[in-house]
Amino acid sequence: MRKAIWLTGVAASVLGFPAMAQVAPSGVAEAPRPTGPISEAPEVDAAQRGVLVFEPPFFAASRPNTAWDMIARLPGFSFSSGDSGTRGLAGAGGNVLIDGQPPASKTDSLDNVLGRISAASVARIELVRGGAPGIDMRGHPVVANVVLVRTVTTERVLELNAYTYPDGYLGPVLLMGWSRREGDQQIEAEISAASDRTDGTGPGFRRRYDASGALTQDAGLDRWDRYRNMRATGALQRRFAGGRLRINALIGLNEGDERQAVLIRSGAGSDSLNEETEQSLESEFGLNWVRDLGPRSAIELTGLQRYESEDYVGVSDGGGDSETFTADSTAGESILRGALRFRPTDRWAFEAGVEGAWNVLDSATTYAENGVPVPLPSAAVRVEELRGELFGQATWRPSPAFTLEAGLRIEGSEISQSGDSDTAKTFTYAKPRLQATWTPRAGHQLRLRLEQDVGQLDFDDFIASADIDIGEVEAGNPDLAPQQETVLEALYERRFWDDGVFDATIQTARIEDVVDIIPLAGGFDGVGNIGKGKSGFLRLRLTLPFDRLGLANAQMFARTTWSWSQVTDPVTGETRRAQDDQPFSCEVNFNHDLDGGRWSWGFEHGCDTDKGKGYRVREIRTWREEPFVLVYGQWKPRDDLTLRLDLGNAADQKLGQDRLLWSGPRDVAPVSGREVRQTEASPWLYVQVRKTF
Repeated sequence: MRKAIWLTGVAASVLGFPAMAQVAPSGVAEAPRPTGPISEAPEVDAAQRGVLVFEPPFFAASRPNTAWDMIARLPGFSFSSGDSGTRGLAGAGGNVLIDGQPPASKTDSLDNVLGRISAASVARIELVRGGAPGIDMRGHPVVANVVLVRTVTTERVLELNAYTYPDGYLGPVLLMGWSRREGDQQIEAEISAASDRTDGTGPGFRRRYDASGALTQDAGLDRWDRYRNMRATGALQRRFAGGRLRINALIGLNEGDERQAVLIRSGAGSDSLNEETEQSLESEFGLNWVRDLGPRSAIELTGLQRYESEDYVGVSDGGGDSETFTADSTAGESILRGALRFRPTDRWAFEAGVEGAWNVLDSATTYAENGVPVPLPSAAVRVEELRGELFGQATWRPSPAFTLEAGLRIEGSEISQSGDSDTAKTFTYAKPRLQATWTPRAGHQLRLRLEQDVGQLDFDDFIASADIDIGEVEAGNPDLAPQQETVLEALYERRFWDDGVFDATIQTARIEDVVDIIPLAGGFDGVGNIGKGKSGFLRLRLTLPFDRLGLANAQMFARTTWSWSQVTDPVTGETRRAQDDQPFSCEVNFNHDLDGGRWSWGFEHGCDTDKGKGYRVREIRTWREEPFVLVYGQWKPRDDLTLRLDLGNAADQKLGQDRLLWSGPRDVAPVSGREVRQTEASPWLYVQVRKTF
C-alpha cells in the first residue's frame, strides 16, 4: 500500500506541475509527420525522435493487400489485439490506432478491423515509441498509428478459403466485404462464415500408473470436434455536430461439438464416452464521437453495449455410470466514456476523463451423477458490477530526445451477487503510471516504466464449472479480491540496417492478493486469493533483415523469454512458481519476398515445449506441447488477386498433460498415482483465394 501511495503522489505531482509553468497559446497536436525524402527506410520525426514514420514505399517489396499486412511487416513491433474480456474500455484496446483513434469496438478484433482497410487507403504508419504529445497510448509503451488517405477509395473483397486434412475433411471459410472511404466519410460491411475443426480432433492415449509407477491402465483416445460460426459487422462514419461520429455494430452465432471416446486397451476400467455441445450468441453496438474544441483541444465520447448468451451441456458415460453438467448464462456490458485532450504547447499534452460501466452475468449450472443431482457451491448466481474510473495523463517532451509520461487512474467498483450467495463488495484502487523514454540518437532508445496495475475478477470464477474430459468439477467462490501488481520495467532498443531491430526487456513485479486455486467447502477446488508473490521476465527480440547478407527482401524475427515467479502454495505452505507460469518460451519466424512481392514464402516455428504447471488441491498438472511449425507460400499474379497456401502443423505436433494425483490434499495425503495423456494434432493445408474488385 505504501508503494501505491508513493506512486500516486509522484504521478499527481507530475500531472499538477504544468499549472505552474509558462505555456504558449492552446492548440491540439497534429499526428507526427515525417521529415526528409521518402525512402525505403523509415523516417525519423526530427521533432520527436521516438516516432518513426513508414511510408508506402517501405512496404512495396511485399505488395501488401491490407493495413494488417503492413502492420505485420513493421520491424520491431509486436502486435497486441487487446483483451476483449476486460470489462470497460481502459486496458481493453490493442496497440494500433487508426487516424489517431482506437476502434470503437471490443468484440470485433483489431486484426479484423485492420484487415478491412486496403493498403491503398493507408497514407503512412507512424510507430510511436514511448509516447508523444497528442497521441493516446492507451497504456501501451509502443503504438502504431495508421493514417488513412483523404481521397476516395472503394473496395469489394471476396475470399474463398478452405482447410483440408489428411483424412479428406474440408473446412470451408467464406468472407465478403465492402468499404468506401472519402476523408471522414466512411462505410464498411463484412460477413463471414466458417465450418471447421480444431486440434481437438485426432488420436491419443491415456495411461494410468499407481503410486509405485506400475502401469495399471492403457487406453486409447479418439477425439473429434467441429465448430460453426457466422458473423456480420458494419460501420458508418460521418461528420456530425461539428465532429466525427462513428457507429459500429456486430452480431455473431457460434456452435461447437466435441466428443472423446476412451477405449481401454489393457488394465482395469471400462470404455467411456464424453460429449460436449455449446451454442452462443454475441452482439455489440458502439458509438464514438470526436470533436475539436479549438486548434489545440478536443473531446471524445464513446458508448458501447454488448450482449452474449451461452448454453453448454457436457455428458460423460462409462462403466454404467454417467455424469452430466449443464451451464446456461447471459452476459451484458454497458459503457460510457468521455475524454478531454489539451495540448498547450508542443512540449506538453494532457488528457483527462471519466468512464462508467455496468456489467452483469446471470448463470445457472447443474451437475448430476447417474441422474441424481449433486449440490454445487454457487451453482445459480447473478453477478453485477458497477464500475467507475477517473483518469488523467500528462506527456512532457522537454527535448526531441526525451519524453516523460505520467498517468493516474482511480478505479472504484461494487460487485454484488445474488442467488445461491448474496454478497456485495466494494473496491477502490489508485493506478499510477510513470514512463520515461530517452532517445539519445537515432537507432538507440531506452524506456523505463513504473506502474501500479490492478487485475479484474473473472465473473466465471464466481460460478461452478466442470471439465468433463477428466471428470472434475470446480466450485464457484464469491469471496475474491482482484490481484494487484507493482511493476518495474526497463527496455533497451537498438535499430540497425534501416529495418533491423534488437531489444532487451527486463521486468520485475511485486504482487498482492495472488489469484490461485484453493480448497473450498464440500471438498471442491475453486479460485481464491493466496497472499503475496513476485514475478519477472527477461525477453530478447531480434528482427534481422538479410539484404546486407546477400538475400534481398528477406527477414527473420526471433524471440526468447525467460520468466520467474514465486508464491506460497495454499495447500502445502511451500514456495513454488505461480499457476501456469511458463519458465521459457521462444519463436522464430521468417519471410522472403520475391519479384517485387509477386511471390512470398516463409515459416513460423514455436520452439518451446514446457508450458508450465497447474497446482490444485489434490494434483499437479504439467502441460507439454511440441513446437508448432507452419510453412506458407503466396502468389499475386495481379494486384487484385492473391493465392496463398499454408501448411500448418507441418511437424505433427503432439500435446500432452501429466497429472500427479494424491488421495487427498497434497499436504497430508500420499501420492495415489499418475495419469499421462498425449494427443496428436493433425496437419492441415489452408488454401486462400482473395479477389478485390
